[in-house]
Amino acid sequence: VQLQASGGGLVQPGGSLRLSCVVSGSIFSIGAMGWYRQAPGKQRELAATITSSGSTDYADSVKGRFTISRDAAKNTVYLQMNSLKPEDTAVYYCNAEVLRTDWRKVLYWGQGTLVTVSS
Repeated sequence: VQLQASGGGLVQPGGSLRLSCVVSGSIFSIGAMGWYRQAPGKQRELAATITSSGSTDYADSVKGRFTISRDAAKNTVYLQMNSLKPEDTAVYYCNAEVLRTDWRKVLYWGQGTLVTVSS
């Protein structure tokens, strides 16, 4: 099983980006999925999560600006980021709780995608 994140880049304050994370491999089903971020010199922190039924949760720092969604048919989770601020600069990591075809449930992480918010 692999998670491939994409969509990061350089954006000006107030701008928008959309991150994507595709899950591939020996998948029976996918449970909760999420986005975490790690700023330079700081610990990794939660940005947003979404359950298999579509319930979402957000860090207070991103509420009202970020939207997490998923496409079950494409095994993909998205993070729409609007009104970006310099403090949103970080490496963004996706994760997914995967029930594999060998019936093992494993939490997988993507490789991270860098988001830089700067003028």
